[in-house]
Amino acid sequence: MREDATTGQPKGSKGMSREELLALPVSVDLETGNRALGLGRSKGYELAKRGAYPCKVLRLGNAYRVVTADLLELLGLAA
Repeated sequence: MREDATTGQPKGSKGMSREELLALPVSVDLETGNRALGLGRSKGYELAKRGAYPCKVLRLGNAYRVVTADLLELLGLAA
């Protein structure tokens, strides 16, 4: 499979590179968390709604935010 010149990942890949993950802010939206974990949109929202998301998720009004430190720890990239 060919790599995307901008990300260095295989074209069509939904995941995130190590550099992209380490550059994330303190918290990210659920879509970004889903992308980092390779989850689809529906599955990610379903897990968050049930309280079964694989890392800490904050509910702020009607929005979900994923705590980046927990996400990086889950992926084995914690400092």
